Amino acid sequence: MTRRLTEPKIVLASHNKGKLREIQALLDPFGKTCVSAGDLGLDEPEETEDTFAGNARIKAHYAAKASGLPALSDDSGISVDALDGAPGVYTADWAETGEGRDFVMAMTRVWTLLEDKNAARPRTAQFNCTLCIAWPDGHDEIFAGIAPGQVVWPMRGDHGFGFDPVFQPDGHDRTFAEMLPEEKQPLTHRADAFRKLVAGCLREN
Repeated sequence: MTRRLTEPKIVLASHNKGKLREIQALLDPFGKTCVSAGDLGLDEPEETEDTFAGNARIKAHYAAKASGLPALSDDSGISVDALDGAPGVYTADWAETGEGRDFVMAMTRVWTLLEDKNAARPRTAQFNCTLCIAWPDGHDEIFAGIAPGQVVWPMRGDHGFGFDPVFQPDGHDRTFAEMLPEEKQPLTHRADAFRKLVAGCLREN
């Protein structure tokens, strides 16, 4: 049986404002307040694992120990089938420039590699999300979610963040970046993982 989250306030183990908005919106119905690690002045620990779950655990346990509050972390990325699952856990790394993250560069790299391979269409991919809730006593719970779809080109849409402009979810003809937040949110890998978290930690068993 999973541990229930009874505390009213948690830390999001991230400095990403886009993720904070999404997670807070998901937590609102349960009366939970979410503050980011950045707002608390916490550093970002080095992510040394090669799985989403491993890196999610590193971030959540670090934030829980540093803050004394339950911490929720999110490790996510896009896995492109024709690229053997790349960039996967290294999605953010593909956007690193030394002067911040450039996701236009990362999206262009993915499409160029697909073109170089003459990959068959549709160029299927999935967004992956692993959520980890860690408590200051060292206990944690893990929940994984996916959003299946395909990589498209050219980039389309001004909403969202990361790879949203080139990701078209299954059953839709628009990219995540062409959808309003309230349209996109139920379809995301994060929402899929969060539904499992709710069933395990927030709803009465």
